[in-house]
Amino acid sequence: MKAILNQLFDHQQLTQDQARQVLLKMSQGEYNASQISAFISVYLMRTVTVDELQGFRDALLQLCIPVDLEGVETIDVCGTGGDGKDTFNISTASAFVLAAAGYKVSKHGNYGVSSICGSSNVLESLGYEFTADVSRLRRQLDQVNFCFFHAPLFHPALKSVGPVRKELGVKTFFNLLGPLVNPCRPTHQMVGVFNLKVLRLYQYLLQQSELHYTIVHAIDGYDEVSLTGDTKVIQHGLERLVRPQEFTLPRLTEESLHGGVDIRSAAKIFTSVLAGKGSPSQHAVVAANVGLAIQTFTPSKTLQHCVEEAMETLLSGKALTTLQSLIDLK
Repeated sequence: MKAILNQLFDHQQLTQDQARQVLLKMSQGEYNASQISAFISVYLMRTVTVDELQGFRDALLQLCIPVDLEGVETIDVCGTGGDGKDTFNISTASAFVLAAAGYKVSKHGNYGVSSICGSSNVLESLGYEFTADVSRLRRQLDQVNFCFFHAPLFHPALKSVGPVRKELGVKTFFNLLGPLVNPCRPTHQMVGVFNLKVLRLYQYLLQQSELHYTIVHAIDGYDEVSLTGDTKVIQHGLERLVRPQEFTLPRLTEESLHGGVDIRSAAKIFTSVLAGKGSPSQHAVVAANVGLAIQTFTPSKTLQHCVEEAMETLLSGKALTTLQSLIDLK
């Protein structure tokens, strides 16, 4: 690690293979907490390169516990996190609305590191039991259109990194990796990123894959469609700037999207939204994100049609039924 750190401190970049090897050795316990912290800190001061991110991703996919969904086409809806906006769980709520609308969702998630309440926090607080049992995950996907991959169960290699990330409490390059290392390798993905540099990184990586993808970044800093301003969208290889009115939804304020002050209050907001009993702003932002996710799956549909489908499903309360069925399914 000393040689790697010296290379980085000398403002040099890692090759794809060097990056892969560092994460492999990190997972094998070859580095202590101080070395890991120093390595992570480098990327708090500069953006990770495409080669480095690809190397990190390759290592985690090599080490993860894979899940075979037997050819079922699914979509993952998630953000990198790290936008510092303290919104309610928009991506996770969107995933359940998608499932309630009949789309197969294979969501990858974790506890919040740079936020109060991540997807794993909110689901665990509501009684969902994480599982790595593939037959159970397939059953969930078949019966309720939703299965959830709690990252620590499928990426045991990151156990040594978790405490360091938690102590740092800020976004790191590991935030960038989460959406790239879903253990089931979904066929479709909608991912939100927290700045334009990361959007370009994802564009370079994902355009080399066979994945059907949508990448979003709200220009005012959100890692999802926020409707507080314009959103940069890269979808099916095309890039555009989408204004709130193009979703046929109102422009929102930042205050209207804030989440709870703790996991309990965040879970209360989450369930009220899934029940179709949230605020108009909460419904609008979820419908916008679900609309783009539906269009990722069915690009022939117009955005307006997709948003209408999303809002109808959301207001029906079916998403809360989907959540409860998931929790009850053993």
